[in-house]
Amino acid sequence: MVKVDFKSLDSYRAKQGEFRIVDVPPLTYLMIDGHGDPNTAEYRGAIEALFPVAYALKFASKTSLGKDYVVMPLEALWWAQDMQSFTTERDKSRWDWTAMILVPEWTTQSALHTAVVSVGEKKDPPAGLHRIRLERLEEGLCVQTLHIGSYDDETETLARLHDEFIPGANLRMTGKHHEIYLSDSRRVAPAKLRTILRQPVTTPA
Repeated sequence: MVKVDFKSLDSYRAKQGEFRIVDVPPLTYLMIDGHGDPNTAEYRGAIEALFPVAYALKFASKTSLGKDYVVMPLEALWWAQDMQSFTTERDKSRWDWTAMILVPEWTTQSALHTAVVSVGEKKDPPAGLHRIRLERLEEGLCVQTLHIGSYDDETETLARLHDEFIPGANLRMTGKHHEIYLSDSRRVAPAKLRTILRQPVTTPA
């Protein structure tokens, strides 16, 4: 049985210091929405719910469908009414977010329901379990780069992305800021964290 690793997709390639224009295909995710500082219990609870369900789906796919794959890293969409609170002021209390994990396109609502029930039957099930939904995200044209370092040090890279590269390429920002966490922050020092920063864009009318 071949184990598929979706990180081989072109949309998961990025280099530090390079801003790439990519066409991201429609992809399916497990998602949980929330608001506020990602260092709070609400965000941690979302992560604690997403990963057990992602692994339950993986094992069910392997045993029932004969399709094995690597569970993908955590991702998140971030936005705020005033984006300066995200890119400049870093006022995390004003942020909205969607925590999510990519799953194969063959994942069904029925499979998600079965996985949620299975995880819920275990001892001390995660609080955010029943907030998980399955949704297809269509980002299309995007610009992305790799940030190496702590999350709070993203500001300079985001400023270059938003204020220099995107307008310089005659593009306009649209959609929500997207981060892909290639490193596990519990095991990797902040200075070595690897994060793909992605911004959906469009061409001016």
